[in-house]
Amino acid sequence: MEAVGTGEEGEEPPKRVRVLGSELVENYTVYIIQVNVGSHQWIVKHRYSDFHDLHERLVSEKKIDKNLLPPKKIIGKNSKSLVEKRQKDLEAYLQTLLVAFPLAAPKVLSQFLHFHLYETIGITAALAEELFHKGEQLLVAGEVFHIRPLQLYAITQQLRQGKPTCANGDAKTDLGHILDFTCRLKYLKITGTRGPFGTSNIQEHLLPFDLSIFKSLHQIQINHCGARLIKGLTFSRHTLATLSVQFSATSMLEVLVPEAYEFDQWEPEGASSNCPVTAVIPTWRTLTTLDMSHNSIAQIDDSVKLMPKIEFLDLSHNDVPLVENLQHLYNLIHLDLSYNKLATLEGIHTKIGNIKTLNLAGNHLESLCGLNKLYSLVNLDLSNNKVDQIDEIRNIGGLPCLEKVILANNPLSIIPDYRTKVLAQFGDRASEVCLDNTVTTEKELDTVEVLKAIQKAKDVKYKMSNSDKKITEDSKLSAASSKSNCSSLSLHPSSPSLPRPVSSSQGNHK
Repeated sequence: MEAVGTGEEGEEPPKRVRVLGSELVENYTVYIIQVNVGSHQWIVKHRYSDFHDLHERLVSEKKIDKNLLPPKKIIGKNSKSLVEKRQKDLEAYLQTLLVAFPLAAPKVLSQFLHFHLYETIGITAALAEELFHKGEQLLVAGEVFHIRPLQLYAITQQLRQGKPTCANGDAKTDLGHILDFTCRLKYLKITGTRGPFGTSNIQEHLLPFDLSIFKSLHQIQINHCGARLIKGLTFSRHTLATLSVQFSATSMLEVLVPEAYEFDQWEPEGASSNCPVTAVIPTWRTLTTLDMSHNSIAQIDDSVKLMPKIEFLDLSHNDVPLVENLQHLYNLIHLDLSYNKLATLEGIHTKIGNIKTLNLAGNHLESLCGLNKLYSLVNLDLSNNKVDQIDEIRNIGGLPCLEKVILANNPLSIIPDYRTKVLAQFGDRASEVCLDNTVTTEKELDTVEVLKAIQKAKDVKYKMSNSDKKITEDSKLSAASSKSNCSSLSLHPSSPSLPRPVSSSQGNHK
């Protein structure tokens, strides 16, 4: 897809306007204007009085011909013939203005045609002026700065073209104000759109942009962008503490180590490898929080090795079927894998042994086998899964630190006395466990004690039954063994394999 507002390298794309028609709003006519810049277009609507105000300012500020605008008519102003003629005249008027200002439109014309919203120079000029007035204030306050992918695209394009940083001669719109601001900014949020932006045909999630102009970022949030189209994010590896990428990525690799697509083998810096590598990749050495929820990620790939200090990892609402590669994250204590495609937890303790908070809601889990060795676990969400047997709770009943468990919307949650039966699996710790965000009551604890006594009696009976069974089996084995030994003794003297005893007296007999 051709990027918005681009022509040949270093050239401004052609600008054209067309007045497509008109519509009657209350008692006045509104003209529908289509603006084209390169391959992209948008719609602007204005009444004749807006044109008149524009013209007055251009005559005053830019000394254009005051007779250029078609005259105002009072009588028959909404007649079909007048409206059709005026459409053509207004189109010619606007086109003449664009020819008169080929490099950068004056601010008043830029805003009239919405260049400040959709066109590269207009966008950067508007942003530069905004930051000229309040950029320092935003930096001092430490606020999160919101920006659109289209604005970042426009900055990237203008820098790539290598043209003067102030196209319209107004010092307040100089690109330098943007670059100074982005160099010092710590908190950034980029939010795009799915589908056309505003009244244009511009698809923001298909726009490439470069983030290398940001030198001091501590936190960045990216929504509805094309992760593979983003350049320069890795320039923040040495400063970024929190990274959030949502509705944008198809893999972790394309965000954390985009260089990997260029190499056959790579390893994080400082790692020892027995295999030959073609690249050593710097780590995200200050990153402690990564949120890549609401994407289309199908694997926890080995790019996680590049985040040695990560503590909070959110991969919820993706397509992950297996817990893998997380053994590299020694500092990980909070993990959200809710609403993925997990069906088994076998061996999970070898990947996330130090985890404290684990969210597994909304997966396909029927068994909790594998959770029994997560000895540090404090909070566990298993809601909206397929667990239907109370016995599965034994896999978490012995966890010494577990305080909060959510099992709502599993098949077992409709079993009669579900809460007390679940709490009974925690034995003496039942009073310390909060189930489904509801504090355990004294009445429930009394019932739990009864259930524990019944279970204990069953266990004793089971042990006694097994003991009696074992004694019976041992007796039968002993009897069979005695019978076998007696048989062996009775056959022993006549065994053909043994020599008959010879007495010394027989040997001396003649």
